[in-house]
Parts: sequence; structure tokens; C-alpha cells
Amino acid sequence: MEHTIVIHAGATKWDIRQRVWDYIEEKNLANFPRPVHHRIPNFKTGAHSCNRLLELPEFRSSRVVKVNPDRPQEQARFNTMKARKVLLVPTPRLRTGLFNKIVPPQNSTNEELRVCSTSRGVKDFSIPLGLDANIQVDLVVVGSVAVSQEGYRIGKGEGFADLEYGMMAAMGAVNESTVVVTIVHDCQVVNIPEGLIESHDLTVDYILTPTRIIKTECRHPKPQGIMWAKLDAETLEKIPILRKLRVLEQEAGRAVTLKSSPVEALPAGQATDPRRPHPGLRPDANQKPKHVCFASAGDGGERDEGGGVEHEFPKSPAGTLYLGGIPAGLRVGELKRLLRERHATPHKLTWQGPRGSAFLHYSDGPAAGRALAALQGLSVDGHTLRAERARGRRGGHRADQTTLDNENIGVGRARYTL
Repeated sequence: MEHTIVIHAGATKWDIRQRVWDYIEEKNLANFPRPVHHRIPNFKTGAHSCNRLLELPEFRSSRVVKVNPDRPQEQARFNTMKARKVLLVPTPRLRTGLFNKIVPPQNSTNEELRVCSTSRGVKDFSIPLGLDANIQVDLVVVGSVAVSQEGYRIGKGEGFADLEYGMMAAMGAVNESTVVVTIVHDCQVVNIPEGLIESHDLTVDYILTPTRIIKTECRHPKPQGIMWAKLDAETLEKIPILRKLRVLEQEAGRAVTLKSSPVEALPAGQATDPRRPHPGLRPDANQKPKHVCFASAGDGGERDEGGGVEHEFPKSPAGTLYLGGIPAGLRVGELKRLLRERHATPHKLTWQGPRGSAFLHYSDGPAAGRALAALQGLSVDGHTLRAERARGRRGGHRADQTTLDNENIGVGRARYTL
């Protein structure tokens, strides 16, 4: 079947997300929340697509079903409870645990089940399940931004679906017989190059759309556990249950080494005094003071990076680029991911979200030149970004700036490197 959205050769995951989000907005295919950018789209025929679950033999025979907590899958949660199956919903962003088991009132009416299927109902009618829960998940329902008929999936870029599945695999809750289903609009079925799919990426067995059911026959292996080398200490700090799982795996003799980082971040609350030495480092009496800046809520009031972080600006002005024209609402995490996909990851990034700009600091002039070439013609949400040499634009550090080193550029929110 011909794809509605054409994906050109050389497209990155970000390019594909952008194409899908733009098309859904342009064609007015989505309900609230809008715009759909940086979300799992809540498309208008989503309930009808969710009802196709009832046609799957694997759903009918399942006993335990895990469904993501997003609004587009609300009808899938309702169908699961109405079929009297055990419904598991992940804790949002894994902040307080892994699963919530939804427990509707006894002899629930359809109206009560509909309340239980909402985000509010998930909070009010659930009990938490931890890593020690002895449970086998038969079927998993995930949202997607884009998916291919081969079963390759692209989410909104935060990596939680991949991480949740890896944790379930580590605790023995899923195995090779567990079926993974995604529910999308027909336009979200696109061509995704196999080369974009990494070892930690979750693939799907079925795609449900308003017009069809696609069995993918995907042979790409699903995650068999947590790939610790793709996570860093900051991610671990944000997800307590992940720390607990790491201890258990370490005790079992498994490799749990995290992604190495050239610069360590100070714990939250400790980066308040420029005179305080970095933990584990002794100050050199002969060393000249460094220019120090501290992270602030510079991306429009939203902080992805945790506590304050101490950083040194690169010494070479020739290694700094100015990036302007950043659209309002773009999060620093999306910009960082975009830079990675363009192979233009800087040594440090100074974020000026409210001013629609950022400074990208590279090791030297040639490195900045290569990045400058890679960033030409870059557009986000229909806005063309302007990359150029800084030429003294930077000036002093301001209260509306956030400076990140290349450790924090790798992970904005708690997520795998994508």
C-alpha cells in the first residue's frame, strides 16, 4: 500500500517525527491536546482503531495486558477492562514505580470503566506493582509517532516505551511470546529505514489503524533487558525503580556499567558556590580560575537537567556557533536530540530558549565548521533555524541561559540515547 507521507532517503528519526507531526496538524487529523508536536498524536479516529484490538486472537486469549497511559489509547484501556482482563498501566515517566494495576469497582458499569480508563481513573483506581511482582504480560499496547509495515517504531523521542519493555524483560514479565501492538492513524504508517533501529528500540507485531490490521512479521529482536551502557547516572537518579533494578542485576553478577561521561555533574543543591571544588577533584593552587556558570530554568520555565551543574566555557571563540530562530515551545531536549541526529553534538550548549537562540560550543574552529555545514537548511516545526559563527555575540552569562556539557546533551529527560 502506498504511504501517505513520503520519507526521503537519509531521513533521521527526527525528520520522520517532524514529517508526521506536520502532516497531522496540516490535515487537522487530531483532537486535543494540540499541537501534536512532541506528543503521541491523539488522532480523531483513535477510538475506532483501538476497537480493532477486539479482532485480534492474541488479545482475546490474553489475560494480562499492559497499555501506555496516553490519551490516544484510552479506548484500549477501556476495552481491556470491559473484557475482564488485568490492565497494567506504566507509572508516568516511571517516577514512582513501574506499573499500576487498575482495579475497577466491583460489578462496574461501562460508565465506571470509562472513568477508570482516563488518566484520573488510573490514579484513583490503581495499586502499584514493583519489580518483585510475579506477573506475566501477554500483550503490550504502545503509542507511536511513526511505524513501518516491517514493525519498526519511532516514539516521541523520550525512550520510555523502550525502557519499560526492557525493565519488564529484566523482571521476567515479558518473553518471546509477548505480543506488542501499536495503534496509529493510517498516515503514521511510513517507510522507516532499518538502519535507524537500534538494539534498545522496541518493535511491534501488529499495527492497528482506522482502516486495517497489519501483522508485521517483524524479526528484529526486542530488548531482552536494560542496556545499562546507554544510560547515565543522571537518568538513574531520576528513576528510583531503575536504581533498584540495577542493584538486583549487579547482585546477580550482570554487567551494569553506565554510559561514561567526561564531566561529572554536581548533585542538586551543591552547585551554588563557584569556590566549591568538584567532588573527587583537588583544586590546583597554580591553576587559574575558570569561568563558571550555573544552570537555570532557561528553557521557558521547564528544567530537564535536574540540579545546578558547574561548567567551563571552551576557550576558543572560533569553536562557538550561534543558533537562532528556535521556535517558541521547542524544548532543550528536542534540540539536543536534533543536534545528535545531525552529527553536530557540541562540547557544551548554552540554551536561551526564551530568546529563541542557543550557543553551541565545539572543541575548536574546524569542529565548529563541520557542525556549521551539517546544520545548514535545518528547520523545526516549519521554522528555519539560523546557524552561524558566534562572532562575539555571546557576551556574559545571563539568568535566562542554561549551559550543558556533553554529558547532559546526551540525555535531556530520563531516556535512552536516541
